[in-house]
Amino acid sequence: MIVRDVEKIIEDIAPKALAWEKDNVGLQVGSPEKPVHKILLTLDLTEDTIDECINKNIDLVISHHPLIYSPMKSISSADTKGKLIFKLVGNNISLISAHTNLDFTKFGVSYALADKLELKNIKVLKPAETFLKKIIVFVPVDYVEKITEAMALAGAGKIGEYDYCSFRISGIGTFKGSQLSKPFIGVPGELEKVEEIRVEMILPEWKLTDVINAMRASHPYEEPAYDIYPLNNELSEYGAGAIGQYENVISQKKFLQMIKDNLQCEVVKYVDGAQDKIKTVAVCGGSGSSIIHDALNARADAFVTSEISYHSFQQYEGKIMLVDAGHFETEVVILESLANILRAKLAEMKENVQVLVSTKNRNPIKIF
Repeated sequence: MIVRDVEKIIEDIAPKALAWEKDNVGLQVGSPEKPVHKILLTLDLTEDTIDECINKNIDLVISHHPLIYSPMKSISSADTKGKLIFKLVGNNISLISAHTNLDFTKFGVSYALADKLELKNIKVLKPAETFLKKIIVFVPVDYVEKITEAMALAGAGKIGEYDYCSFRISGIGTFKGSQLSKPFIGVPGELEKVEEIRVEMILPEWKLTDVINAMRASHPYEEPAYDIYPLNNELSEYGAGAIGQYENVISQKKFLQMIKDNLQCEVVKYVDGAQDKIKTVAVCGGSGSSIIHDALNARADAFVTSEISYHSFQQYEGKIMLVDAGHFETEVVILESLANILRAKLAEMKENVQVLVSTKNRNPIKIF
């Protein structure tokens, strides 16, 4: 296995297209062709993390927060980031970042946070929009199943927990090839009328190229006719935050103690909600104040995130319980979760690659 293969696995888990437009995700340092035998997961890349990599013979680090975020005008060993880059390169260690793309995917940061808080029936709080496309292709009757299968395997036709979803309409297709054409049906220069099936399937935009290539490879026509439409449907597997429920109602005090215990928080900041009973809880790992209103609209009793402003606390007091549990504490939970996902995928691929979680992760913020 090489770095490029690991990049592809990360792309399947958390597509780059999900990332915030100003984010920097993917391979940051190293060669995509470098062999990989050991992977280390970390929230932040620090000098301690690199020393850990050296001691454990790590080939590839996957960090949540990007080392290279803003454009760098130079790489100097006198600069903090430059020093880390030099150290990675000097020890032949590659670096991949999975940041906001991992925030906005199912089983990503917010799902891991919800799971850590023991919520059940977890789903995306604010599903993504504008990432869906629809492909419509016109197929001779005898090739419908072959082409539908090829597009499904390439990533089309998935709606929630259902695969191979399509809609089909029969009709008559017409065409007349030039003298240079090589039609599958008919002869050049003559108008042909053929019974065809219109096959419709939806797909995420990052699967579009693969689906078109699969369709073309399985279609008998020299020039397949197909259309691509943008959709504004919600994409339930991707989006911001997560929401779930407890089997039984708990008090605000018990809920706060669970947050402190499960996330190992020294302190949490909060305001009371509309009532003392907590059953439905929304979460967003990292800074999630922008979706407080979505949590309120989803009738959550509480919302757990970090970096909540004074004015947001003031605005929502008595409407929904807001809990600021810390940026580090609400994000570091993804590491063990991601490690388990990667281990399972590598095992399926029969790859002998170790996945470790860094023991050097720490919150740089101290509390007096």
